Amino acid sequence: MAEFSRSDDLPGEPTSPWLATTRDADREPNVDPAMLEGGWSVGGDGDVDIDVAVVGAGIAGLSTAIELRERGETVVVLERDRVGAGTTGKSTAKLTSQHGLVYDHLRREFGREAASRYASLQEDAIDAVEDRIAAVDVDCGFERQPSYLYGNDPDELEREADAARVAGLEASSVTSVPPFERAQAAVRFDDQAVFHPRAYLLALAAELRADDDASVLEGTRVTDLEPGSPVRVRARVRTSGRTEDANTDPTGGTEATITARRAVVATGYPILDRAGYFARMYPKRSYVLGLRLDGRTPQGMYYRTGENHRSVRVHRGEDGTLLLVGGENHKTGQGGSTRERYRRLLRWARERFPVASVAYRWSTQDYVTADRIPFVGRAGPTTDTVFVATGFRGWGMTNGVAAGRLLAERIATPGSGPEELELFDPLRFTPTASLGKTLTENADAVSEFATDWARTLFSPDRSAIERGEGRVLRRGRGGLEPIACARDADGELHAVSAVCTHMGCLLEWNDAEESWDCPCHGSRFAPDGEVLEGPATDDLSRREPPGT
Repeated sequence: MAEFSRSDDLPGEPTSPWLATTRDADREPNVDPAMLEGGWSVGGDGDVDIDVAVVGAGIAGLSTAIELRERGETVVVLERDRVGAGTTGKSTAKLTSQHGLVYDHLRREFGREAASRYASLQEDAIDAVEDRIAAVDVDCGFERQPSYLYGNDPDELEREADAARVAGLEASSVTSVPPFERAQAAVRFDDQAVFHPRAYLLALAAELRADDDASVLEGTRVTDLEPGSPVRVRARVRTSGRTEDANTDPTGGTEATITARRAVVATGYPILDRAGYFARMYPKRSYVLGLRLDGRTPQGMYYRTGENHRSVRVHRGEDGTLLLVGGENHKTGQGGSTRERYRRLLRWARERFPVASVAYRWSTQDYVTADRIPFVGRAGPTTDTVFVATGFRGWGMTNGVAAGRLLAERIATPGSGPEELELFDPLRFTPTASLGKTLTENADAVSEFATDWARTLFSPDRSAIERGEGRVLRRGRGGLEPIACARDADGELHAVSAVCTHMGCLLEWNDAEESWDCPCHGSRFAPDGEVLEGPATDDLSRREPPGT
């Protein structure tokens, strides 16, 4: 098979096996269109009969929703796209308490008790998923496997193994791992798991939809959230039978206001920022190839430490056996060609495995907090009715499940939430663990903002754009207005504002996904300006291409 080239399409179907092997049946409209006349409030007559509105139908959102229902709370889940089609449906789907080099960090920066709490929550999350799979009777490929953390710093990995053992995990130092790459040391975590995340989430959504006191509204884009008593969530709700219509067709949805006693924002970046999240976490993208091998596959899960990590695990599903190879992480909107990252990932895989073909390719986006601990809890210091779950830094399968349980307990028993929430408190102050990283990331965001604007203002206005290519050009009075121009596969030229609608940063072209990405806070837009990923909630405004 030929290597990637700028003129050739990337090999493999551009999706994950989780999305490719699960179908979305056409559903009835989310709500009766007549209810939306003049705006809609859940409860119909204006009374608030919804206890909690959950924004986001990924693993954190649906875990929260089903835990709330088990505690007697009424719930509505609002999802911009489809159930499990976001970060959860684009993960490598490892259910593991092995989260890179985290336990030695926790022990040093937060203490042994914090490390033990973190470890216990992750292990409990794996068991919780296994138990719920049995309860809802869904086949989602759940399989227990060992997980290996490996690298070339034996002292570092021995400290990690010791910290993990002290935290209560079955972690042991091993050698001759992995079988496909030389490494000086490794740590083995026993009794971890893999699964098919979207099959699991669709089963949870079905359980909620079958409940008279729960709703799951897909194709519902939340545009604003007002904390208070009650919380008011403004959204565009689809009224047609197809989930996608509210996103792709502006006539397919109607503006609505949904009121609830409390709200949980379980999205990559909180739509409500009352705690300076934009300055305390940053977005990163990583890439995965689903490979078919001409030979045996390795057993277990593997994660290589270091700045440019590698992730390896096997998926056995209805489309056959695949080796999932991931890595090439970088800050969103920075780091050059994303196509080149797929190239490097494939070259790395070919050097170690008998690759026969590329079945799938996909990328995903996660948020990383400055102190490496997720944000789970109250959204802000004066916000008692809105909660967030974010900052999982690529380990959302267990952290999302844990967040759901913690938030459900906190909401169902106000004022006496679980002690574990203290570790994840979004309002925490951890200068030792996070100050240096916070300053570095904020300086990087400011530098990126200034550099991109300067480059655009002083760059030549070249309007020749090939298919699949995007470029920021100048036009308007004095040629100072940046215009994002991209030509799609059919040859149509799209021109939109190149300024992110979130906080005004200049967008960068993602040549693999063919999207406009924000280098400051991770918002992403389609070539025609539609929001693909938040924190932005407004589409890019359309423009005339320069020279027209």
